[in-house]
Amino acid sequence: MDIIYTDDHRLRAAKTELYGGELVPPFECPERMDFILEALKERPIGSIIAPNHYGTDIINQVHDADYLSFLDTAWDEWQAAGMKGEPIPTVWPSRSMPAPHIPAFIDGKIGYYALSSETSIAKGTIEAVHASAQVALTGADHIASGKAHHMFSLCRPPGHHASRDQYGGYCFINNAAIAAQYMRQNGAQKVAILDVDFHHGNGTQAIFYDRDDVMFLSLHGDPSDAFPHFLGYADETGYGQGEGYNINYPMPPNTPYAAWVEALDQAIASIRAYAPDSLIVSFGADTYENDPISFFKLKSDDYFDMGARINALGLPTLTVMEGGYAVKDIGINTVNFLIGLER
Repeated sequence: MDIIYTDDHRLRAAKTELYGGELVPPFECPERMDFILEALKERPIGSIIAPNHYGTDIINQVHDADYLSFLDTAWDEWQAAGMKGEPIPTVWPSRSMPAPHIPAFIDGKIGYYALSSETSIAKGTIEAVHASAQVALTGADHIASGKAHHMFSLCRPPGHHASRDQYGGYCFINNAAIAAQYMRQNGAQKVAILDVDFHHGNGTQAIFYDRDDVMFLSLHGDPSDAFPHFLGYADETGYGQGEGYNINYPMPPNTPYAAWVEALDQAIASIRAYAPDSLIVSFGADTYENDPISFFKLKSDDYFDMGARINALGLPTLTVMEGGYAVKDIGINTVNFLIGLER
């Protein structure tokens, strides 16, 4: 299994995150990748290769054009307005204020396109975001072309919270979604996306909610108790042609692996019945018991078994990095998963 990676992720080095009523150093930081790279050096599983460049065609198919334009110019507009610090949204179109108009001033524009306030936009963010997308597309290309059976796209920033026209949860472009779209356009009739990050992949769900050519399955903390709070419930099963192709497995605080894996086995059975041509795993190591912003109780050795169970599907598989925060064990747990995936 080769690993797609670029140092361009370091261009995003935000200094502020709104957490618990305070501005704190972001949990989603460049050090996350350093821990994973260090673990890959200690237990190499393949070559680390640079991404190819696929332009923006697939990205434009998945995301709204005005939203992408906003991402391209947000930092410059913020600077031009004379604003201090890093852009953090302060106002949103609420349930009592429908939003038919996009504000012209950057403060309002940020609120229009943001789904949450923890994710600041920093200098270099958009460059890192587009580099991360190319990492995902390179992995998708290797799978779609038959060059590899397993690939790992070591993406940063992550992507699964980004919907067609909103960012948040540290995500700006949905890497798993653009990878799935690329696969669909390059030979795959059906693609399954299995999201095993602690947080629900609300953006991925929203993008494919009315489609039957991409099945989305997510194992995550119950949104009653965990971000993103407003999507990820078990009764969300798809719409129109997508009815029955969206499956959520919300779980309560302190869920151990023995309970978590029961949901995984159900998801694997549903994937097997769907019979996709390829599989994308949105992998987050934030299910770990010592992750700083999550509440599951998985242990490091559990990730071997998780990978092995998914590998038993026998599908060409692209793993896309999502969450898991800056504790050293993110590297151990990620590599354990990848080793299990090749067993």
